[in-house]
Amino acid sequence: MPQAKHSDPFDDDLDDEFVDFRAKLDAADEFELDQPAAYAPDADPFDDDYSPQQRGPVRQQALAQPLGQPTSLAKRDLGLREPPASGGGLGDDDIGAISIPRINIHFFPDSEASLQACDTAALDRRMSRAQCTVKRGGIFEAIDTYRHEPTPSLVVVESGARGRDLLDQLGQLAEVCDGNTKVVVVGAHNDISLYRELIRQGVSEYVVSPLQPLSLIKTIAGLFNDPETPFVGRTIAFVGARGGAGSSSIAHNFAFNLSEAMSSNTVIVDYDLPFGTAGLDFNQDPPHGLADALNEPDRLDSVLLDRMLTKCTERLSLFSSPAALDQDYTADPEAFDEVTRKIRSAAPFIVMDLPHVWTTWLRHNLVAADDVVIVATPDLASLRNAKNIIDLLKHSRPNDAPPRLVLNQMETPGRPEIPVKDFTAALGIEPCALIPFDAKLFGSAANNGQMIVEVGPTSKAAESLGHLTAAITGRTPEPTKAKKASSSSFLSNLFKK
Repeated sequence: MPQAKHSDPFDDDLDDEFVDFRAKLDAADEFELDQPAAYAPDADPFDDDYSPQQRGPVRQQALAQPLGQPTSLAKRDLGLREPPASGGGLGDDDIGAISIPRINIHFFPDSEASLQACDTAALDRRMSRAQCTVKRGGIFEAIDTYRHEPTPSLVVVESGARGRDLLDQLGQLAEVCDGNTKVVVVGAHNDISLYRELIRQGVSEYVVSPLQPLSLIKTIAGLFNDPETPFVGRTIAFVGARGGAGSSSIAHNFAFNLSEAMSSNTVIVDYDLPFGTAGLDFNQDPPHGLADALNEPDRLDSVLLDRMLTKCTERLSLFSSPAALDQDYTADPEAFDEVTRKIRSAAPFIVMDLPHVWTTWLRHNLVAADDVVIVATPDLASLRNAKNIIDLLKHSRPNDAPPRLVLNQMETPGRPEIPVKDFTAALGIEPCALIPFDAKLFGSAANNGQMIVEVGPTSKAAESLGHLTAAITGRTPEPTKAKKASSSSFLSNLFKK
């Protein structure tokens, strides 16, 4: 293999020869790979005998495609740049928006700490579409592996060497690497000269140990991120611990507070296609937008999406279906994932109203959401189901904060309740909102197609919902003026058709 003449940057008097490493590609190809193992679709957290199963990265898994001949190494002047404070050029606030594409990633850590970090990163929800393989042994294990296997989209290798020794090791790795492989090097030396030389030679990124799982994920995302891609909105999933817990009502009021009191553009996605109440709660008659999108997710683009959204207020839109039973809603789980991914480009905040069912697509949406809010009532069934959901999310979202808990319908007259102290002690999570039972207030709001803050702006329920909005967003809402009920309430429109 031809070698390129080069002056050793670590010895001014030595003229050394080494092989240039792979040049970075301008754009990543699309890879259609299998999804990583996940929870069994029939694992229902609402069952008494539910026990969460943990998915993990594949270890030492050989790829099925035939071994190709290594291509010649192309040298490219990438310029000199200072090492970023965090990988991929993405700030801490952007970690929730990260989604790694369907690529194959091989990790070759050399230390126990790096092994644990790679395992944790591979388990993260943001990596759910990638096929990850973790194999201890560092760069020499990678060199030995790729003598017999093709290289994946991305290789992460760890080495304790520096200077010429590290360049020599990378030269050996380059001889067995395919031409389109990106390489991230994990090293122990925080050396700007080394960093610059590795980048100049075509290494995709150099990361100084000890590894942090989220920083590693951000580095990977930065390598495959398209800077022209539209922003990705923050998804907030609401799910009821039991039927009738009031999850939909809380989700709709939260979204209204978010859009009106905080002036944030928000979209409500009502995934309860046959029985959803978002249209009723906002006195709207939505088209078959969501159902049509799920039937043909490939056709959904920004123009079509804009036509399918129903405007509730200036900043609040609704994406749902008219809650009809004229068809069976049997879309594939992949369709739900695709629609959810595309709807995130519609607004900064996406509030997902999830029905009380347990399916593959619902589990995927719940696990992939940036924030999860569990709405429960203070009874035994809610306690059991909430505990199961929390356990599932802890296993499938190891790098995320625990879900939020809302206790709804508190102090219902004549109903025995589990005390809040005992309820939260069993779950290990403190509630971020306690919503008191107020049949007149909630009933009036529902019948008039209004929100709680419009019907009773000074009520305890409105105050608690405001606290919930502030807790999730980290911002303080401004007071919202109450609006009179529309002269054409939902009751006058419901049976118009």
